[in-house]
Formats: sequence, structure tokens, C-alpha cells
Amino acid sequence: MTDDSQAPDPALLPRVDTSRPHQARVWNYWLGGRDNYPVDRELAEKLRHAYPGMEEIARHARTFLGRAVRYLAGEVHIRQFLDIGTGLPTVDNTHEVAQRVDPTSRIVYVDNDPMVLAHARALLASDPRGACDYIEADAREPDTIVEFAAKTLDFTQPTALMLLGVMGTIFDDDQAYALVKHLMGTLPSGSYLVFEDGTNVVKPDAAAEAERLRDKGEVYQYRLRTPAEMARFFDGLELVEPGVVSVSRWRVEADVFGVPAQVDAYCGVARKP
Repeated sequence: MTDDSQAPDPALLPRVDTSRPHQARVWNYWLGGRDNYPVDRELAEKLRHAYPGMEEIARHARTFLGRAVRYLAGEVHIRQFLDIGTGLPTVDNTHEVAQRVDPTSRIVYVDNDPMVLAHARALLASDPRGACDYIEADAREPDTIVEFAAKTLDFTQPTALMLLGVMGTIFDDDQAYALVKHLMGTLPSGSYLVFEDGTNVVKPDAAAEAERLRDKGEVYQYRLRTPAEMARFFDGLELVEPGVVSVSRWRVEADVFGVPAQVDAYCGVARKP
């Protein structure tokens, strides 16, 4: 953050645990941000050593968010976004991309890291014609999320549910699938699911090493799923072309260097019929 209007609320910073790494701050480091601590940077470097290319995955995941939101706001006229696991503010947050298309767009962010709440003033810099709100909650609390989000969003209208890099934190497959189904069940027909998470197919040896470190307790707990396992999150929904693909290849146009190489994070966007 570069000015006083975007500075974190000092009253909230004491709640931030700087002795333990947090996923949001690790990703902030990979994206070149400054909102992280030595413990986060240490873990980020350990993961980068075990799994080269994490910064590339982080960048592609971020640009996928922008493409997905532009598609939904521009082509299918979605005006409401529920972004769970938003992470720390960076360039082109969901509300910035959506409100660039339509300033009346309404966005609710959800995260369980107090440091994100500390930056809420920056995150909530909404166009006055639209709205933004922030809920401090966990993805495992869907009813709490929906209850508070309903103060900003009209759940009788189509809404995009954003789950980027979130479900890997929930190891139990049945629980993870049930949570997504429950959340989508609260949304009306014409709503969309935007999903992205880590996979283990592009660099299987590196993924195995990352999971070995996880099992030893050296990195945060994160479940890497196959693309087929990820596709199950879209059961009952209508996948938008090109389906479940690497984040580097979802509706991306080839440039002079060709189509980007696949990375070990897959994604998809799907409509609720």
C-alpha cells in the first residue's frame, strides 16, 4: 500500500499472528507484495525450492481471476460477486475489475486472516454507485457467510461465487464438495461458480515433494487434487468453455510467444441452470 488511505488499521494489527506462516501472506510474497513477515517468506522459499515455479502459478492464478471476472461482468452481465478466500489486496481485485465494467457491481469479500481485515479500507474502496463489504469468516462456515453477505448482496439475483485457492485447505473431499454444493445451493439459477486450486499433474515429482513437506508438518496443510477430482466441484453445473483447464490457458489468447505452458493450478467457470 502506498498512501495513508490504504494503510492497514493499526488497531487490528495486534491480532495478526506473526509467529506462524499464513497462506494469504505467502501468496502475497510470491506476487511481489510487501504484506508478509519473515516466517511467511521462509515458508515461501522452502516451497519454491521444493516446487519451482510457484511465483508463475501465483501470477497465472491472479490473471485468471481478472479474465473470469471480466467475462462474467462483461459477457453475461453478472453484477454480484461473493469472493471467499480473497487474500490480501493486490492489483485488480475482484471489485476493481467488476466495477470497471459496471460501476454498480456489488462485491463481498470473505477471509479468515486478520491482516486482510486490517487492510479492509483499501479493499473496500468501492465505486459509490456499487458496494463492497468484507466478512471475517472461514469457508467452513457457509451459513455465516451467506447470512452476512445478504446484507450487501441480493441472493434472489444471479451471483458469482469465487473460490480461488481455497478448497485445497479442506482435506476431506466429502466436506469440500458438500461446502461448495451448499454455497451454490443458496444462489439462484443463472449464478456462476468460479473455481481454481492446486493440482499435482504438471510437475508430479515436485508435487510429491511438496506433499512430503506438508506431511512432515514443514509447510501449511494443502490438498492437491487431480483435474478429475476438481471437476467434481462442478457437478450439476454447466461448464463454460474451455472447461476445467490450467489457469494459464483459460480463455487466454496466444501471443507472439504462443499459448502459455500449463501450470499446476486448474480452474473452471460454470453456470447454475
